[in-house]
Formats: sequence, C-alpha cells, structure tokens
Amino acid sequence: MAAEPVTRGRPREFDPEEALSAALQVFWTRGYEGASLAELTDAMGITKPSLYACFGNKEALFHKALDLYERDKLCYMRSALQEPTARGVAERLLRGTLQIQTGGNDPRACLGVISMVACTTQAESIKSDVIARRASSDKALVERLERAKAEGDLPVGIEPAALATYLTAVIQGMGVQASGGASPQQLEQLVETTMAMWPTT
Repeated sequence: MAAEPVTRGRPREFDPEEALSAALQVFWTRGYEGASLAELTDAMGITKPSLYACFGNKEALFHKALDLYERDKLCYMRSALQEPTARGVAERLLRGTLQIQTGGNDPRACLGVISMVACTTQAESIKSDVIARRASSDKALVERLERAKAEGDLPVGIEPAALATYLTAVIQGMGVQASGGASPQQLEQLVETTMAMWPTT
C-alpha cells in the first residue's frame, strides 16, 4: 500500500475573507492610522505572522480592505449610474448612502473620508489610493450627468461637473454627520431636502 503524500506547510486555520471583513470594520471605525496591528490581529483572530503571510503589511491590508469596501458596501454606486434619469441617479446614490449609514451594524462614517482626514504624510500612499478611487467614481458621475444634460434631462444653465461635486459633498457630509451622531431621521431629511432642491427642466 502506497504511503500518503506528505503535504508541505500547515494549512491556514482561518478564512481570509472573514479575516479581511473583520479588518475592514476596524479600519472603518478607527481609520488607517488609528488602527493598530494589535487591534487588527485581535479582530481578525490571527497572529501578526499570519497577517503578513496572507495579506502583506498593514498598508497592503488596508488596500485590500478598500477593495472589499467598494465591492460589498458601495455596489449601489455603480448601479445608481444605470438609472434612466439624473434625478434617479441622485436619489439612488443618496438612499444607498442613507442605508449604509443607518442599516446594520456598520460604523456610521465613510471609510474614504475617515482615511483622508486621519492620514498624515507617513500614510501618503493610502491618501493617494483614496484620492484615486474617489477621482474614478467622480469621473463616472460627471460623465453620467453630462449625458443627462445632452439628453435634455438637466436645465441648460446647470454644469454637470459642479452638480456632481455638490452631490458628492452631500454624500460625504452624510458620513460626517452620521459619525457625529445624527439620527436616521435627520439623515432622511437631508436626502429629502437635497431631492427637493434638485434642478428640473
């Protein structure tokens, strides 16, 4: 009877996806610089050597956490751009943000905003990554609103880029308001007020 082949190394004793999800919650609550390795490994249920072996260093872990954040938490942003009207796009974005801020047990803040505010020069690559991701989403929103204007879905005097900046500022502001203790009702009123002010043809 042939001997069973010997496998090299020990199998991982944790689920990388679950560990990354736990790390995301820590970063989301504390920001990049505020999250210590001890907090991260404790939340992830792994040792520092396991973190480095699976994810690389803290910086690499944060980039992977941002990927997960965009994939699982911000998926509504991509689908919002498929709405048939500019107003529909805006409302889908605002209500998706409202759901993130008021639904479930996720931290009441925007991970990108937290990281931008907290990062110093020691975390320049983190700041650059957040800026690049935001620039990409901003560009997609501007292009969608430019299409709306070309289709006559926005008033002639409205500048798509300026409107996109305004909408982004409201969305980011909702994260700041939520982290400061604003109630779901107050955030709902912010959405309603923004939609009441939305330019119509």
